[in-house]
Amino acid sequence: MNYIKGFKLDRRSFIKGIGVAASLPYLECMAETKQLGSRLTAPKRMCYLYVPNGVSLPGLDSEYKQWNWFPSGEGDNYEFTNVLSSLNPHRQDLSIIGGLSHPKSRELLGHIAGDSFLTAGDLRGDYKNSISVDQYAAAIKKHNTRYPSLILSADGGVGFKSRASTLSFNHQGKALPSEHSHRQIFERYFAPDGQNTSVERKKSLHRDKKVVDLLLEDAKRLQKRLGVADRNKISEHLASLNDLEEQIKRNEAWLDIPLGAFNADHIDLAVDAKIDPQAYIRTMYDLIVLAFQLDLTEVASYMIAREDGMGLGDAYPKIQLGLKKGHHAITHDKTTGHWQDWGKYDQWLASHFSYFIDRMKNTTDQFGSLLDNTQILYGSACSNTHNARNCPLILAGGKNMGLKHGRYHKFSEDIPMSNLFLKMLQAGGVPTSQFGDSNEHLAGFSPLFTG
Repeated sequence: MNYIKGFKLDRRSFIKGIGVAASLPYLECMAETKQLGSRLTAPKRMCYLYVPNGVSLPGLDSEYKQWNWFPSGEGDNYEFTNVLSSLNPHRQDLSIIGGLSHPKSRELLGHIAGDSFLTAGDLRGDYKNSISVDQYAAAIKKHNTRYPSLILSADGGVGFKSRASTLSFNHQGKALPSEHSHRQIFERYFAPDGQNTSVERKKSLHRDKKVVDLLLEDAKRLQKRLGVADRNKISEHLASLNDLEEQIKRNEAWLDIPLGAFNADHIDLAVDAKIDPQAYIRTMYDLIVLAFQLDLTEVASYMIAREDGMGLGDAYPKIQLGLKKGHHAITHDKTTGHWQDWGKYDQWLASHFSYFIDRMKNTTDQFGSLLDNTQILYGSACSNTHNARNCPLILAGGKNMGLKHGRYHKFSEDIPMSNLFLKMLQAGGVPTSQFGDSNEHLAGFSPLFTG
């Protein structure tokens, strides 16, 4: 090659004169031009999955010990109880993690700890959350894909303080709305604008952009005439509009880049969570798998159910398992036999996680198994009812990102859960030395993060 180093042209470049334009032939300087949608290296994906209300922990010396969420034993000699037994085929693809929690959440009352699961935010006193780890990663990774992240839940929206229906919070600590309708998710991310032509879609995006420009201009003008408190509220609104403007520009850039071929015949977009929770959860997992396979995003979060007894997920034990009580009521039950009911529900949830791991493991892109290029964190903000310590966590996948699995790791309380988030970010290609309240105690993760 003898082209000038550093000078490159797009393959669709034109030479233009007055009133005319002609495409160029293929030139050597076009050879290394990076195109949207073309990867040279494997993605490093992050996926966060959440179950509410803690887990069944009757104690390993109890007659109900087989319904304890955590395994017996430790290291690579642990044994699953009934609860996580469905994960046994994936033992070498996952790690059980105990002992970690967020120090600032340990004394929180009720279900507010769930709001800090991915943030490690200080929610004591005034409710001031911070950015969630998925959005921290998305801000760095968003330039690689069509969408910065997928934010999914059973209920949609943001919920409210201590009853959030999303895991994701922006850089201002404001909750980001989640999506819950399978059909709407599919139509938005996998079949944008239906049958509209590219010209019609460009016109639509142009109209959207004009509206956002006008709103931004008017909001900035109004901001100058307001008091401090109102200016802060307008600033938050401006940040939302800026995010919307950025996504519109992203949609424009990706408009002419076709999605890869895919088959979605196995995905039931009409399933109703109130009738068939199992199908609903598995369809949501299928959509995440498809999004990763098509490289739509590198970051996803899914709140499988909401804290307390307010969301759709609270009724899953009744609908699917025929139990007499909802999830929240089971966790507050004081009768001895409730451990079995609670454990059976945890077992049911784990079986769907096993399904997700299997789908990720056996679905490939040009870089191999999706699972090997994706870190998946599954867990809850509490170990038991209202106890925000010893969070039950499972980390799966990421073998190509330097993760080594097959062990049950028990950590001491002087290691905050943010240390795990930090190690995941670093393994995921996000250059940072700090997240949340992470500290210097990182050496304990070396058997897990070997890269």
